[in-house]
Amino acid sequence: MATTRQAHTVWEGNLLEGEGVVTLDSSGIGEYPVSWPSRAEKANGKTSPEELIAAAHSSCFSMALSNGLATAGTPPTRLNTQAEVTFQPGTGITGIHLTVEGEVPGLDEAGFVKAAEDAKANCPVSQALTGTTITLTASLA
Repeated sequence: MATTRQAHTVWEGNLLEGEGVVTLDSSGIGEYPVSWPSRAEKANGKTSPEELIAAAHSSCFSMALSNGLATAGTPPTRLNTQAEVTFQPGTGITGIHLTVEGEVPGLDEAGFVKAAEDAKANCPVSQALTGTTITLTASLA
C-alpha cells in the first residue's frame, strides 16, 4: 500500500530578506525556521532544503543498507550514516556524499562496500535524486 507524507512551508517576504517555517505535518514532530542566509551561508539555528534532503537521504540509505545486509544473512549491529548535500547559489545542488560506517558481524570490508554501493543505487531517495552526483565512502567500524 502506498503512503504519502506531508510537510508545508509558510514564507514571508522576499528571497534574501524573508524567512519561513517548515512544518512536518505527517509526523507532527516540529516546525523549523528556514531562510536564504541559512541556505547559502551559515545555518544560524535555521534549516535548509539541503539539510532536509540530507536527513531524508541518510535515513533512507540506512534502511536500504540494513535490509540488504539482513537479506544476505549478515544483519548489521549498527550503521552510522552521514549525508552531505552541497548547494552552490546560482547553480543548485551540486552533489551528495554519503559516508557510512557499519558494525556487521561476519562480513568483510569488500562485502560491506558492495552492499553499501547497492543501497546507494537502490534506495528510493537516491533514485529520486538521480539528477545529481551521489558519491559514497563505506567502511566497517
